[in-house]
Amino acid sequence: MQHSNSAKILFKELGQFNECPIEGFRIINVDESNIYDWQIAVFGPPGTPYEGGYFKAHLRFPGNYPFSPPTFRFMTKIWHPNIYENGEVCISILHPPVDDVQGGELPGERWNPTQSVRTILLSIISVLNDPNTFSPANVDASVAFRNWKEGKNTKYLDMVKAQVAETEKDAERDGITIPKTSEEYCVAGATRSQEEVLMEDEEFDYDDDYEDDDESNCPADYSFSSGIPSQVSLAQAQSSEMLLGHGSTTSLNQIPDEDHAM
Repeated sequence: MQHSNSAKILFKELGQFNECPIEGFRIINVDESNIYDWQIAVFGPPGTPYEGGYFKAHLRFPGNYPFSPPTFRFMTKIWHPNIYENGEVCISILHPPVDDVQGGELPGERWNPTQSVRTILLSIISVLNDPNTFSPANVDASVAFRNWKEGKNTKYLDMVKAQVAETEKDAERDGITIPKTSEEYCVAGATRSQEEVLMEDEEFDYDDDYEDDDESNCPADYSFSSGIPSQVSLAQAQSSEMLLGHGSTTSLNQIPDEDHAM
């Protein structure tokens, strides 16, 4: 019964996403036989080192969603202070609401049942724009990011730009047009019908690394005048609570086939 309820919630959220897409994201495929596993494309935000990037990811939900958080894991290689080497994103909103004195997070900064796919994705794009180097998941990337921001060297920028260039090959193979300007980015999450997403037959190719449509009438979540979000309201993403901590790690080549309630 619990699984049935969570499935209904996820189908509803899928419909809401397709009606009002989020800038910088596109749902590539959702298998109707397993609504608990979404395949998503993330476009690098304009004005950041990730600009022009096409990063594939899995958003996987537990059977008791929304009472427990999903996991978000990049399948495309991406170097970032708050993303583990295996692609798992480390942000507070995806952590269970338990007391963790050593982690430096309060329960209120973690997952709660009022969160949604929309708030998760807004948190993802926020951390791509503004990495948290105080509690990094990738220490080397965090150090390189600070050195780059302080003008010491360009290692961080060079590494990310090389990865972005590689993703262009994936985009070409998948028939995806990567948004390169702020204007293109704002409509990149083009509306697709729920039926189109659920019935898509083409396989989503994850072998590497571990079409613009009509503009939506939905209000934009971000303003990318310079590639940085102007604001995210508390009701949308609780951005004031986006403190980052640590999560578990596994090898990219050993990503488990989790039981998502099916």
